[in-house]
Amino acid sequence: MNLKTLSYGDYAVFLIYFVIVASYGWWVYKRKHNADATSKDYFLAAGSLTWWAIGASLIASNISAEQMIGMSGSGFKMGLAISTYEWMAALTLVIVAVFFIPVYLKNKIYTMPQFLHQRYNGKVAMIMAIFWLFLYIVVNLMSILYLGALAVSGISGIGLYWCIAGLALFSIVITLGGMKVIGYTDVIQVFVLILGGLVATYLALNLISEKAGTTGLLRGFALLKEHASDHFQMIFKKDNPNYMDLPGLSVLIGGMWITNLNYWGCNQYITQRALGADLKTARSGILFAAFLKLLMPVIVVLPGIAAFQLYQQGMFHQEMLTGNGVVDVNKAYPSLLNLLPSGLKGLSFAALTAAIVASLAGKANSIATIFTLDIYKKAIKPDATDKQLVVLGKYSVVVAMILGVILSLIIGNALMGEGKQGFQYIQEYTGFVSPGIFAMFFLGFFWKKATSNAALFATIGGFVFSVFFKFLPYFANLKFLSPYGFSKLTTDTTYEIPFLDRMGFVFIICMVGMYIISKIETARGVTTNGLEVDASMFKPSRGFTFGALAICIILTVLYTVYW
Repeated sequence: MNLKTLSYGDYAVFLIYFVIVASYGWWVYKRKHNADATSKDYFLAAGSLTWWAIGASLIASNISAEQMIGMSGSGFKMGLAISTYEWMAALTLVIVAVFFIPVYLKNKIYTMPQFLHQRYNGKVAMIMAIFWLFLYIVVNLMSILYLGALAVSGISGIGLYWCIAGLALFSIVITLGGMKVIGYTDVIQVFVLILGGLVATYLALNLISEKAGTTGLLRGFALLKEHASDHFQMIFKKDNPNYMDLPGLSVLIGGMWITNLNYWGCNQYITQRALGADLKTARSGILFAAFLKLLMPVIVVLPGIAAFQLYQQGMFHQEMLTGNGVVDVNKAYPSLLNLLPSGLKGLSFAALTAAIVASLAGKANSIATIFTLDIYKKAIKPDATDKQLVVLGKYSVVVAMILGVILSLIIGNALMGEGKQGFQYIQEYTGFVSPGIFAMFFLGFFWKKATSNAALFATIGGFVFSVFFKFLPYFANLKFLSPYGFSKLTTDTTYEIPFLDRMGFVFIICMVGMYIISKIETARGVTTNGLEVDASMFKPSRGFTFGALAICIILTVLYTVYW
C-alpha cells in the first residue's frame, strides 16, 4: 500500500471537517455581519468575542505548521527541551494579561503601530508598520504555507504546489469574513487540532508499546523515556549537540523571555484577538490560552520524540530520508501520521489542516489590519470611509496570500527544505528584530521619559547589533565567553554565540541606549507622549490569580521532573 495516500474514509472525515468549518463560518458571518459595520468591527470584532473564543483563537493562530511540523521535527532531533517555547509561553501569557493588555485597553490601542504613533510619533509607527508587513509576509506567511504544504503533501501524496494553493485558498475564504468569523471558527479549529493531535500521540505511544510486546498508553510512554532518555531533558549542558539552539539556563532566565514577551505582548497577530474585548474578558481568554499552551507539547513534541524512537526501530527509514540520504526532521510528523489507520489518519490530517488554515487566516487578517488602518488610512487616504477600509482590507488579504504563495515557491525550499529545522529558522530570524522591538515597547509602557529617537535607535540599532553579533565570530575569537556559557566551538576555530544569548545581549544594549538617548533629550527639553497608566489597572481578579498560580505550580513540577 502507498503510505502517501488517504483512503475514502480519510477523505470523508476531512470533508466533514471542511463542511462544518465552512458552514459555521458562513452562519457566523450572516448572523453577526452588519452592512454598516465599522472597520474596527471587521478587523477586531470589537465586543463580539467571548473569553473562550479569544483563548481558542490565540492558540489556533499560534499553533501552525511551524509547530506541528517544525516543532515536531525539533522534538525528533533534540527532544522535550523544545517544549520550553510552549511552557514558557504559558507563563508569558499570564504576564501579558496582567501588565500589557490593561495598558492597551486603557489607552484604546487597537494596533501595534497605533501604540507607537500614540506613544512616540508617526515616523516610528510608519517604519514599524512597513516592517511588520514585510516580516509577516516574508517570514510568517511564507513559512506557514511551505511547511504546511510539505506536510499535507507528505500525507496525501498531492503535489506540493497544489497543496500550497489549496491552503492559501481555504485561508482566504475564512479570512474574508473578518475577525468574527476567524475567532469563532477557531474554536472548531482548536477542537479538531487538539482531538486529532491527541489521537496521533496516543497511537504513536501505543505502537511503541506493541513493538515491545505489550499494550497501553502509559507503557508506551515509559518505554519511550527508557529508550530515548536523552530526549527527556529540558536544560541542556554545554556538551549537548543542540546547545546552540537551546543554551542551558538561557531558556529560563535569558533570551527566551524576549522571544515570548515580544511575540505574545507586542505582536499584532496575537494581541489583536484581545484588543476588541473588555479587560475581564480579555484576561480570561488569555488565561484559557495559557492552560492550552501547557498541553501543546503533548500534541506537537511527543509525536516527534515517538517518531525518533520508531525511526530507530526501522518503522520508516526511507520516508525520513532526503534525496541526499540525510534525515529530514520536517518529515517526522507526516511519517508518523502515515502509520495511522484509515479514518484516524483523516482526523489527524484535518487537525493539521486546521492548525495551518487558522494560523494563515489570523496572519492575513493582521496584515490587512496594519496596512488598512495604519498605512492607508494614515498616510494615503485619511478621509477613507469605513466601507472603503473594509473593502480594501479584503483586497489586502488576497494580495498578501498571493505574495506568500509566490515566496513559498521561490525560497521556501532553500530556507526550510530537506534536512533543515523549520521551527528554528523562524525563531532565529525573527530574533534579529525582537530585542529592539521589545525594548521599545517595554520602556514605552512603563517609562514616560522614553523618546521617539530612542525608539528609533532600538528599532534600527537592534537589527544592526543582531547582525553584528551573528557575524562577529568570523572576525573575532570569542573563546573568552565560553566559560560563562555564552559561546561554543562550532567549527575547528570558531566560537559562536547561541542566538538566544545574542538576543539577550542586544536587548540590554537597546535598553541602555534608549535610556541614555532619552536622558540626553529630556535634559534638552524634548517632551514625550506618556500613556495613561495607574497601578489599579494591573490588579487581577481572584479567579485569574488562582489560575495563574495553578500554571506556575504546574510549570515548576514539569521543570523539576524533566530538568
